[in-house]
Amino acid sequence: MLLRSSVVVLSCAVAAALSASPAQATPSSGVTAQILFETTVPAVAGSSAGTDLTLRRIEIAPGGTTGWHYHDGPVYAFVESGVLTRTLQDCTTAVTTAGQAITEDHGSDHVHEGSNLGTEPLVLLAFYTEPEGKPLSEDAPAPAC
Repeated sequence: MLLRSSVVVLSCAVAAALSASPAQATPSSGVTAQILFETTVPAVAGSSAGTDLTLRRIEIAPGGTTGWHYHDGPVYAFVESGVLTRTLQDCTTAVTTAGQAITEDHGSDHVHEGSNLGTEPLVLLAFYTEPEGKPLSEDAPAPAC
């Protein structure tokens, strides 16, 4: 009886270990960032929270990536140098070159990944307008492309 129970427990453990696990967020690589400015604008009448405003300088090394993520509020970015390639939630790509600006959609249904597919560092100036207390980005699993 003890042997049979042990086999059942062991079988269950193996099945659990081999079963499909939920999708995991993809880590960033080759990314460094520096906060240049941050403040919180207090809530106004009729709203429940303020807005966190943050300006960051982000550098992505050649071959680097932000990993899949989304933002809880609008993000406006300017490509100072290099080329930004974003893969969007529908698996399309958008390329933004030095001197161009972008606006990123926000919310968990707008996951994306930023990559530097070039040979020189990519430098972005990104202005975040996030709900007070929210992180600058939320990790997300990669879509099935």
